[in-house]
Amino acid sequence: MSTTKSTRAATISRRSFIGKTALAAGAFAAPAIIPASARGADGAVAPSNRITIGQIGHGMVGRGHLRRLAYDPEVEVLAVCEVDRTRLDAGMAVATEANAERTASGEYKGCTGYNDYRDLLARDDIDAVVIGTPDHWHTPLSIHAAEAGKDVYCEKPISITIDEGRQLVEAVRRAGRVFQNGSQYRTTHRIRRACDFIRKGGLGKVKSVFTLWGRVGVGGGRFEPYAASLNPAVMGRSYVPMDYALPGEPVPEGLDWDLWLGPALWRPYNPVYHVNPMPGVVPWCFCEDFGVGPSTWYHSHAADVLQYALGYEESGPVELVHPNSNEFPTLTCRYANGVVLHVVEGWGQVKELYGAVPENARLDGNFGGVVVGERGWLTTMSDNAGITGGPEELMAEYNTPEHDVDLGGKDHHANWFECIRTRGKPHSHEEIGHRAASLGHLTIIAYKLGRSLAWDPVR
Repeated sequence: MSTTKSTRAATISRRSFIGKTALAAGAFAAPAIIPASARGADGAVAPSNRITIGQIGHGMVGRGHLRRLAYDPEVEVLAVCEVDRTRLDAGMAVATEANAERTASGEYKGCTGYNDYRDLLARDDIDAVVIGTPDHWHTPLSIHAAEAGKDVYCEKPISITIDEGRQLVEAVRRAGRVFQNGSQYRTTHRIRRACDFIRKGGLGKVKSVFTLWGRVGVGGGRFEPYAASLNPAVMGRSYVPMDYALPGEPVPEGLDWDLWLGPALWRPYNPVYHVNPMPGVVPWCFCEDFGVGPSTWYHSHAADVLQYALGYEESGPVELVHPNSNEFPTLTCRYANGVVLHVVEGWGQVKELYGAVPENARLDGNFGGVVVGERGWLTTMSDNAGITGGPEELMAEYNTPEHDVDLGGKDHHANWFECIRTRGKPHSHEEIGHRAASLGHLTIIAYKLGRSLAWDPVR
């Protein structure tokens, strides 16, 4: 394996970067995709037909992607890009380990490491990229990759503003690329089955829907030494990302802090932004320069699934009703057909504030929701919580074979691979990813303004 460190200047204006790349459609030649019929004799994917992948970002989320990709015989990881040398070395080690036998036979030529993503995108032997960086890089990287002729799998949320998301959608379409948003619950069998049941009228007319706020506490840990200089909300529990600044500390050797910041507002390095204090926590997401907070992460999964169940996956609400209006006790999204999506702090509120389901109803899981219709109620839960609902006769009908769905045994990555070959639309394509992120952005705006909003999902 080999590494390269770019000498390019890292000073990039976010607005000018997106604008310039959006105007550069067609500046890069799109790589050819070899027909899927070119198979090996044993039915395995022939080496010449593997989709070649470059991964950008190898942090908490990126590690999971790379391990999934490196061991998949349908693809070949040719490059990893990471601004942190320690993480870069770890990523290349994964790719090398996964391909040890193919390396020995000369079939695999190795994985190249890059400090600067532009050097990775300049390679004409890479078909597609997987983006697992902090949120503020998602739109710029996706646009640049699409215009470099690469198909794109980008982690959610795909943007940090509504306008950014729309620019991403238009850039992907202009370039004719296959884009998959990392909302993997769209390709989770039990969730798709529940959503399809609702879409086909299994609950009758839908009346109300419930999902959770992504309200996450960040107190303690690495934030504790800086508590005196921070907004108290940062140390507690917040729905939305905040504007906070941490004192500068020496940049660790091997970390290109300028490239980590990229198009974001410059801030001095602080380990809170970059080093995860505990599994599953990325503190940068609470700073509005780098992320859009856990609420948009939740909506990019849970509310995305619910909008699919309602048939609004490529649209959105027409109104956000703030609890200050006294119409509903929690923030609520109203859709054009009159259905309301209530955003609650916990599943207990579905029973206590709204009385929408029986007291003994089992509501578990995080990334999901509760849909209430004329015939009963049904959950769309993930996290291995299973699907629950009622009354009993409704669930007996739901569990019949005729309501099963066939996803072809493919997970979210495999759905993307298939569409790269067929040039079809993946389960969570660019418009769907944009609409899911937009719902999160809208709830943040309403919460920050403290009032209701009217919204035109078309314009």
